Amino acid sequence: MTTSTVSAPAPVTHEVPNSLSDMLLPVVRSPMLDREEELFAYELVFYRQGAGTDADTTLQGGVLSGITDGAITRLVRGNRAFMRMPRSLLLEQTDVLAHTPRLGVIIDPFQVRDTALLQRLQQLVLRNCPLMLDLGGLDPSASQPHGALEPLLRLVRHVRLDAKALDAEILAARCKQLFDRGLSVIAGNVDDHETYARCKDLPFQAIQGRYLLVPQQIEVPVLTPSRLSLLRLMSALQEGNAGPVELGEIIRDDAVLSYKLLGCVNSAYFALPRQLKSIQQAAIFFGMARMRNWINTMALSSMDDRPPELLRTALIRAHMCEKLAHGMPTEQQDMAFMAGLLSLLDTLLCAPMEFVLSHLPLAPDIRDALVEDRGPFAPLLGQIYAWEAGNLHSAQMQPQNIRKMAGAYYAATQWADQVYSFAEQRPH
Repeated sequence: MTTSTVSAPAPVTHEVPNSLSDMLLPVVRSPMLDREEELFAYELVFYRQGAGTDADTTLQGGVLSGITDGAITRLVRGNRAFMRMPRSLLLEQTDVLAHTPRLGVIIDPFQVRDTALLQRLQQLVLRNCPLMLDLGGLDPSASQPHGALEPLLRLVRHVRLDAKALDAEILAARCKQLFDRGLSVIAGNVDDHETYARCKDLPFQAIQGRYLLVPQQIEVPVLTPSRLSLLRLMSALQEGNAGPVELGEIIRDDAVLSYKLLGCVNSAYFALPRQLKSIQQAAIFFGMARMRNWINTMALSSMDDRPPELLRTALIRAHMCEKLAHGMPTEQQDMAFMAGLLSLLDTLLCAPMEFVLSHLPLAPDIRDALVEDRGPFAPLLGQIYAWEAGNLHSAQMQPQNIRKMAGAYYAATQWADQVYSFAEQRPH
C-alpha cells in the first residue's frame, strides 16, 4: 500500500516474500470455473523469457523454488492447481510433487511416445498427483482422435478440450466420449460468450477462458436495484470534499460494509500499530483518498451474484495499477487504483462501460482510460491486459518492465485474496 495522504502515521504494510519474481518468472493464474461459477482449479501459466539453455535453467530453477518454498501454494491460496513442468524437472524432481498433493501436472499428447516420461508419470499417479491431458493440439477433423493416447488416458484424471477449435457437434461428441469414461473434462479457450453458451449444456467439469473478463452484449441495459444502490454509494464517495466524519456518515447505514471494512484493515496482514474502531478513525489514519478506494473495493467485492474470480481480478488490477503508478504524484496513484478497480465494471454490472460510468462523477483521467483508452492511466491498464493475456512481447510490455510486473502481480494476488476473504464474511 502507498503512504497515507494525511499526516497520520503511515500504516505498516505486509508483503509476502516473492521468490517467483526474484527468479524473474512471469506467471499468471488462470481460473477454471465449475457450473456454479465457483473455482474448480487454477492453471499456472509460466512465461519463458529468452531462448537457449539459460532461459530453461531459470525456468526450471524458479518453478522448483516456487514449489518448495510455498510461493506457488500462496499464489493459488492452497486451491487445486495445474501447471506444465519441464521434462527434466519431471524426470528428476518428482518427489517434490508428493508433498504438494493439490498441485497437478498438465501433459500433452506427444508425450505418449516418451517411454521414460510415461514411467515417471505412472509413479506420480501412484503418489496421487493429479494429471491433466491437454488435447488442444489434436486434429479437429479426426474421427478417432484418442485411440493412440490410450496409455495417457489410463493415467489422467482430467482432460482439456479446445472449445474454440472444435465446432459444436464435434465438441459435444468428444466431451461425452471422455465423460463416459469417467474422466473430468475441462473446456479450454472459451474466450467469448457464444462459446461459453455451447459449453454450459455439456458435461464439462469446468470452463476456462477469457470469456469471464468480456462484457456480454446487451441491447437494453438494466441495472437492478442492488446495482443502482452500489453505484449511488460509489457516486456519493466521489462527490464533494467529504472529511472523515462525512465519510462515516455515507456508509453509516450499511453495518455489513462497515464490519467487513474494519475487519480487513485491522487484520494481521496489515500489522497496524493499533486497532481502528471506526470508519472515521480509519479515514484519519489512512487518508481520505485511500479510504474511498477501500470502501469502493469492499462494496464491489460484496457482490454475490457475480463469479468470485471476476471480483478478484478487479482487485488484482486495482493493486497492480497502483503499484505501476509509483513515481506519479500520490493523487494519481490513488486514481490509478480506481482505474484498475473499475476496469471490469461493465462486466461486473452487465452493462456497457459508458452507460455505467454515466452514473459516476469520476475524474476525467479515469474516464478517459476506461472509455477511450487514453490519458496517463491507459498505458498502465494496457500493461496489465497484456500481462493477463501472456502477451509479453506487446508494445506495452517492455523487457525491462517484466521483473517489475512479476513482483506487482504476485503482490496483487496476495492483497486481493486477503481483501476478498473479508468481503465474503458475514457478521455473526
